Amino acid sequence: MTAPCKPPTKEPSNGAWKAADSSGRLALELLSPAGDRLCVTAAVENGADAVYFGLECGFNARVRATNLHLDSLPEVMSYLHERGVRGYVALNTLVFPSELAAIERHVVRLTEARVDAVLVQDLGLARLIRAVSPQLTLHASTQMTLTSGENLRVAEVLGIERVVLPRELSIAEIRTIRGQTSIELEAFVHGALCVAYSGQCLTSESLGGRSANRGHCAQACRLPYEVVCDGQVVELGDVKYLLSPQDLAAYALVPELVEAGVTSFKIEGRLKSPEYVANITHHYRRALDAAAAGLPATFSAKDVTEMELSFSRGFSPGWLNGCDHKMLVPGLSSAKRGVLAGEVKQVRGHRVVIAARGSIVPGDGVVFAGNRAEGDEQGGRVYEVVPRHGNELELAFARDSIDFTRLYAGQPLWKTDDPQLTARLRKTFAGGKPRRRVPLDLVVRAVVGEPLRIAARAANGARCVVESTERLEAARKHPLTRQVLEEQLGRLGGTVYELRDVQAEVIGEPMAPLSVLGAARHRLIEQLAESLPQNRPQKGGQAHCATRTRHHEPVPDGSGIGSKSLSDAPCRPVHPCALPHHAVQPARGRLAELNAEPTTAAPPRMHVLCRTMVQLEAALQWGCRTLYAEFCDIRQYGEAVETSRRHNAALYLATPRIQKPGEAGLFRAIAHHGAHGLLVRNLAGLAFCAARRIACIADFSLNAANPWTVELLRSLGAERVTACYDLNRDQLLELVVATPPQALEVVIHQHMPMFHMEHCVYCAVLSPGTNQTNCGRPCDLHAVKLRDRVGMEHVLQADVGCRNTLYNAVAQSAAEVVLALLVHGIGHFRIELLAENDRDTRQVIGLYNDLLAGRTTGKAVWQRLQASNRVGVTRGTLEERRNPLAIL
Repeated sequence: MTAPCKPPTKEPSNGAWKAADSSGRLALELLSPAGDRLCVTAAVENGADAVYFGLECGFNARVRATNLHLDSLPEVMSYLHERGVRGYVALNTLVFPSELAAIERHVVRLTEARVDAVLVQDLGLARLIRAVSPQLTLHASTQMTLTSGENLRVAEVLGIERVVLPRELSIAEIRTIRGQTSIELEAFVHGALCVAYSGQCLTSESLGGRSANRGHCAQACRLPYEVVCDGQVVELGDVKYLLSPQDLAAYALVPELVEAGVTSFKIEGRLKSPEYVANITHHYRRALDAAAAGLPATFSAKDVTEMELSFSRGFSPGWLNGCDHKMLVPGLSSAKRGVLAGEVKQVRGHRVVIAARGSIVPGDGVVFAGNRAEGDEQGGRVYEVVPRHGNELELAFARDSIDFTRLYAGQPLWKTDDPQLTARLRKTFAGGKPRRRVPLDLVVRAVVGEPLRIAARAANGARCVVESTERLEAARKHPLTRQVLEEQLGRLGGTVYELRDVQAEVIGEPMAPLSVLGAARHRLIEQLAESLPQNRPQKGGQAHCATRTRHHEPVPDGSGIGSKSLSDAPCRPVHPCALPHHAVQPARGRLAELNAEPTTAAPPRMHVLCRTMVQLEAALQWGCRTLYAEFCDIRQYGEAVETSRRHNAALYLATPRIQKPGEAGLFRAIAHHGAHGLLVRNLAGLAFCAARRIACIADFSLNAANPWTVELLRSLGAERVTACYDLNRDQLLELVVATPPQALEVVIHQHMPMFHMEHCVYCAVLSPGTNQTNCGRPCDLHAVKLRDRVGMEHVLQADVGCRNTLYNAVAQSAAEVVLALLVHGIGHFRIELLAENDRDTRQVIGLYNDLLAGRTTGKAVWQRLQASNRVGVTRGTLEERRNPLAIL
């Protein structure tokens, strides 16, 4: 068992950050997933230092997992703590205004259950937890998309003590971040990879009416797509799964991750089986133990095969070694494959002869490769195996399980299940007797005429002292010895403890009856359980707001040169506990006023986001005076600024959604053009603007779903905050009534940005290169769309950082909710263009201008534009329902 995770300390000698325990040894944490209670046991018994899980009551990013019941938390945490294991609860989704009161109650329950930490995505929820339970440790989920040291420094202000790093970071980038922050770093080392940045994927929402930011990912990335380049379909053969990455398997990179400053090594898999948890935890336990000892981790072919059999879409290092787009997404399959077992040589009636590459025995599950999208894959259990010459095996299957007429010579055969391996793994956690023991050291004093005294110290931190009720008498025949003490006090078989050492001071040949030793042993176990060194917070109500947050923490200006305190930002800094408690409950009564007349004090303003100079010029000629520019080529920003100035219009330039180490210069390059302000899409951009007093608008990617988040973003310098795209009509109105209307901006027309990816489809399929250093930049030469299974063609664009965004082919309109927004005082509305030409740009602007002026209806607008009539993830109670599984 490794030592508890401690904050990292810096070694001045070489500048490398290392986490160390009190003895100076590396303190590395193996963090395993648990989708249900049995997975918790599987993780613990196979060597996890910590386990993370979600709750049935929601607010976690794996809704489809069984999850744990809130009422079971005290038992689960006691089980973990007794074994020296930490338990983290995932509250890693966005929280809507009407849910704030409920999640506040959950936070109190988590604190009472002595949860070791909570993982959060929602910035506002982080503030709420700091207010309600300042002693509860906060970890930033990977859903928070903290991709650089500049982003992490802002997170520190919220009192976040650990950050789960995005999977898209390389080891070199992690090392850079480690040198810029004291926050603990947690990194994924094994499991499924999302093609989109976590917290930035709106595909399930846009296509299927379910939100990944609410735990309802529809896995649209695992579906087949075609490339349409300059209007022509690109023939790619069997390469169809263009957005489905292979799985991450970083067992060989653990030493490098340790050197880079990672202290917690995370296994993905809350939707996986207990056997998967046991298998992967066991293997990475070996890897971490070797790294902590300064030794290389050796994994045999058998070890890797065992891990692949639990679950694998093909193993890869992900992004840890940098971008290799062709390696990451081969595109041939998106399903679990297991291991390649051989190829078909011939079909003999109802039997198949294969050239085997590995072991196959009766009972194994196999799949004959085919095109899954077209239903060509087929498989089943092997019924009989007959060895032939060489590596040939003849396989028989159950009657009618295989259509042998569809098999052909050379067809790959994959082994997907090994019942013998599964049974072996299950034995590690399904038996009643615990395999994982907690070392226990005893110091015994046995003196004639004194009570027997036993001091105990366990490796889980528990300690106690027990004394016998009777004084020891002098022995007549069998005096007490150290050997007897070891034998009697070491009878701990029904507990989690195992006796490691006994130090005995025996004076005067005392006698201790076995009954006395047995009673002492029982009392010892009881008191050890009661003495576990866990915090015991106040129960009920709100805790005093004695947060550890430093609200005058310097925030980076993005340049790496200087910094400025948040107190110097354009808007006043707000302490994470400062939002009034009444903001938790929005003024629901105001929702009844939806049919009233608009009450805005000033005429509503329409802002237009343009993605081409043609659109910008058309918007200016129409008379728009507040515009945003988001160009793939930021070198065009200078022309856009000059053009806007000639029309006395305010232009805000959009920053990239992602800022990684070494990319802070992009902020300076964009600000250099001297626009009115920036449309900011990450926390680092907000800090940059605050330090330089640059006007900025916080965009949708900052996921403002509740008033706590809105107020935080404004305190960090945002003039206005764009409402989160995950809010449906009703939830948006709840946010509006709970927030000062001048603080919000609402997007009422857009092509939803679905996938935002580090992965570059242009490079993967239109270039012989592997990354941006050798791809030849086909994104500058071609117009590309991805065609889905229903024939819709979605626009693909690459930004200045070579990150791809896939936009929904169909525009989405919130025109029918505009009147209700006007009633509640919203004065800032935005329409976002994508590929519209001059004429289409004028039409879109004109229709929404008429809508805001009351000259047309919302229904007429979206029907004229042939747009989808909805807001956010679902249509809301006043709108038509959809089938959320339509895309599948």
